[in-house]
Amino acid sequence: MPENPLPPANPADPANPANPVDPVDPVSAPDRSAVRVLLRLWPYVRPVRGRLFTAAFVAIVASCLSLVIPLVLKWLVDGPVADRDPGGVWLGALYLLLLGIAEAVLFGFRRWLVARPLAGVEARMRSDLYGRLQRLPIAFHDRWASGQLLSRGTTDLMLVRMFLAFPLTFLLVNGVTILAGYVLLLSQDWSLGLVLLTPVLPLVVVCSLFEGRYGRVARRAQDQVGDLTTVVEESVLGIRIVKGFGRHRSQARAFRELSERLHGTELLKARLLAMIWAVITVVPELAIGAALVLGTVQVADGDLSAGTLVAFLSTALALRWPVESIGFLLAMSQEAATATERYFEVMDAEEEPDTAAPEAPRSGGPDGVRFENVVFRYPDAPEDAPPVLDGLDLHIRPGETLALVGGTGSGKTTLTALVPRLHETTGGRILLDGEDIALMDRRRLRSLVSTAFEEPTLFSASVGENVLMGADGTAGEPELRRALAVAQADGFVDRLPEGAATRVGEQGLSLSGGQRQRLALARAVVGRPRFLVLDDPLSALDVHTEARVEAALREVLRGTTALVVAHRPSTVMLADRVALLSGGRIAAVGTHQELLRSSEEYAWLMSGEKERR
Repeated sequence: MPENPLPPANPADPANPANPVDPVDPVSAPDRSAVRVLLRLWPYVRPVRGRLFTAAFVAIVASCLSLVIPLVLKWLVDGPVADRDPGGVWLGALYLLLLGIAEAVLFGFRRWLVARPLAGVEARMRSDLYGRLQRLPIAFHDRWASGQLLSRGTTDLMLVRMFLAFPLTFLLVNGVTILAGYVLLLSQDWSLGLVLLTPVLPLVVVCSLFEGRYGRVARRAQDQVGDLTTVVEESVLGIRIVKGFGRHRSQARAFRELSERLHGTELLKARLLAMIWAVITVVPELAIGAALVLGTVQVADGDLSAGTLVAFLSTALALRWPVESIGFLLAMSQEAATATERYFEVMDAEEEPDTAAPEAPRSGGPDGVRFENVVFRYPDAPEDAPPVLDGLDLHIRPGETLALVGGTGSGKTTLTALVPRLHETTGGRILLDGEDIALMDRRRLRSLVSTAFEEPTLFSASVGENVLMGADGTAGEPELRRALAVAQADGFVDRLPEGAATRVGEQGLSLSGGQRQRLALARAVVGRPRFLVLDDPLSALDVHTEARVEAALREVLRGTTALVVAHRPSTVMLADRVALLSGGRIAAVGTHQELLRSSEEYAWLMSGEKERR
């Protein structure tokens, strides 16, 4: 793989066209083997190998039929034409017509053989990619730009399918055709055959050089397609920000710069392809011209029949297409190799670790949630950076609601992400009712723990489907209505055109921020989870709606063990106790009133002041 061509830039600036959105650091091109890379497709190709081999055999037969035509021409020239036999000429014309029809039918049959299975291969690869993306850890998605992932699942897989449908077959077909053609040439006249063999060595050298250079440029182009996809996606999803701040010109400029860079790379690919095409075309043509001159002399001297010369030149011309196509077949193969490489960069990424150990023995009864000496640092953090959480200890009693309070950047959201194992602890352990979550099956863990994030995310589905995602599949209309009532969302949902069956559109942007947050809260409580983690669930609500949601939420919290990230006193009042997170540790635990009296930092956080006096 070539090195990433994009120069370093500020990764926080999505409008910067030099932003390195592909986190992969490819190996250098000399260590890369296109054949080794493409062989990784074999597990996907194996189930359809029978049809592919049959298609290749049919294509070889069809291609070799074109080599029979010169033999018919030789018979025509030396026989019926020389003998002035019209009947023989018509018979020869009929033979040529039948050969042409047979060749066309066989090539059509080959296309029919490969169309359906290769569409299936592409579908399986896309399905596997999507499944792998679901299983990869959050840290992976934090590092990768979504446009790079989208381009791998669309453009790259299309290139792979095109390679399997055409270059893979015709590199073999054309190779066999060229070999069979040269055998015929040498059998017709060995001296003329040797003349046509002279371009072989220079063409091999040129193709080898072309393959390496084109592979590097193809990788650069495909990475740039991913960058461009990222900018388009961010601009569409953030269209309100772009329009609200009048940033359409700067976004258009960023897009234009990336487009121009991709345009330049594509032109470089075109120049390379034009060069190799010119060389592959001119060199054999020179050899054919030399053979024509030499053959004409031999016919004039009586050493060669006119029919043999016609057959020889017809065979040589029939080999023009197999030889000239080598250039773009190699180009398509290199693009497919880089596409395969990019695909397996994602497929080779390490999935979320899961335990193979037996379940830990359960305690005698409910014990709530325990954080024991929990340490966490982000995988990409500098080695000398302090951990986000450093030896944190905390106990949430069974059936208790604990509010978590801390300054901006104190690690509250990170702590809530550790409970459902969206991130893995660096050290220490977290226990749910005495069970170490690191030893629990993820599916079981996430059936016990429900989460509502600070930024509510909705999918392009109906309101009901979005809410019921929080259940295990057994919830129905009663549970949906109860959850909507708890979140005080039933009123506005009933006013939607189709009620809970109304589709909310991409990201739920057709709804207000408060409406999206209430649906996210309904999703968190619909499954009646044993453990509930809420990250500032009421931040987008007005004071009247907040009061109604709090009243309903109190009833829900009585039946569960809950951790609630809070920034406002009204949210804190939902909790039985409050924990203050500071410096990566729990600095104080108590009731709201106790901490107001004993902790200056807590009192300041709850006061709403902008800065510490």
